[in-house]
Amino acid sequence: MDWVTCAYSVACTGVASRPSGLCLAHLSPEQLLQALEELAPGRLLDLRGTTVSGDLLTRILHATRSRPGRTRLDHVRFTGDVRLSGVTFAGDVSLDEARFERLASFFGARFDGNVSLAGARFTRELSFHGVTARGHVSFDRAVMSRDALFSQVVLGHGLSCERARFDGYATFDGACLGDGATFRGTRFGRTLSFRKVSGSAGFEAAHFAADAYLSGTGRLSVARARADGILDVAAARCGVNLRGVEVSGATTLRLTDSQADLEGAVLRGPATVTGRGRSMLTSLRQVEAASLSLFGLDLSVCRFAGLAHPAGVRVKDCTFALTPRGVRVSLRWPMLRWFSRRRALADEHTMRGWGDAGDTGTTPDRLAALYAGLRPTDRATSADFAFAAMEMRRQAGHRWWLSVSWLLCGYGMRMGRAAGWFALVAALTAAAVLWSSASHAERQAEPPGPAMLHR
Repeated sequence: MDWVTCAYSVACTGVASRPSGLCLAHLSPEQLLQALEELAPGRLLDLRGTTVSGDLLTRILHATRSRPGRTRLDHVRFTGDVRLSGVTFAGDVSLDEARFERLASFFGARFDGNVSLAGARFTRELSFHGVTARGHVSFDRAVMSRDALFSQVVLGHGLSCERARFDGYATFDGACLGDGATFRGTRFGRTLSFRKVSGSAGFEAAHFAADAYLSGTGRLSVARARADGILDVAAARCGVNLRGVEVSGATTLRLTDSQADLEGAVLRGPATVTGRGRSMLTSLRQVEAASLSLFGLDLSVCRFAGLAHPAGVRVKDCTFALTPRGVRVSLRWPMLRWFSRRRALADEHTMRGWGDAGDTGTTPDRLAALYAGLRPTDRATSADFAFAAMEMRRQAGHRWWLSVSWLLCGYGMRMGRAAGWFALVAALTAAAVLWSSASHAERQAEPPGPAMLHR
């Protein structure tokens, strides 16, 4: 302890008051009355290490007219209900390592400065519902043994709950998080409801032991998190980082004018990603998902390299990158090439040098497997992918007849090319026939020579 402790006993850690040398919990009634009279609104309130009963807390709040100033309650042990409704703390509040043995209700309280409850322990329910804090709020390493309510909070400089533990139901519905919230390494033992939240939130390496419902309007990160139940994420006008997430139950991701990254995710249950407006998926690299449905997304820059189960991916109403169109001259055979516009994966663009330079992490063989495995629902995209699969096999050097098939009829899927060859052969044949006929007619039309006339 970095304060002078109570002289009542060695076991008491309460901060000593002057001149008695005792903490407020061990003062005589007369001494306590005198100590309470010295308290005033806006002045320092120092109860570090003190055991505070419900009656003592009520008398302290009455003495400060529910408006204490700088408040130091580190290592305080609250043995009764803590009800701080309507209390305004005019300065910073420190409750580090505090113990709440009964209800802890901060409902409607106001904090004009920063609030720290790092390492605090809540044996019963915690209510932070409707709290307003101008500064930063910290629950780092705190343990909430029962339900924790943080709905409708308004925080000026964000919330930190790193390595905290929520053993009961936790809700942050309707919270306004200001500079954002951090839940890095936090464990949620029961359902987490994080709906209609304003601000960014980071759940990196968090553990959701039950269902989790998340939303956000700023940056939302669930990277390397583990979810044992359902993971439901809704994002509006923000970016979602789901890299390396591991979900045992169903995964639902709803994007509205947002973009998401699923690289390295392991989705053991059915997964669905839907998009509205300008919603984009940027990466499905190394994703392991036996059943993944993609609806209404922009996949023009999405990387698919290393996708474990392409046959389990269902694509509907999604847009892809387009290949360049026109004639190109190359030093390789065939030297003259023409390209028709078709839908393609971003990985092919990079591999062929059509897009941004970089390591694609794939080969033509792997791209062929991706194209063959993906299942777009519309016929045009499905036909383009079937053509691309054959094209990748040809690029990989498999069988000379693929090159012949590509040149003559586009693997049987570009019949206009076959018609062009037929028209060319027909034109050449017709030209040869005409030329032969013309030559024969000229020979017959030649006048007889002298020998013929003498006969």
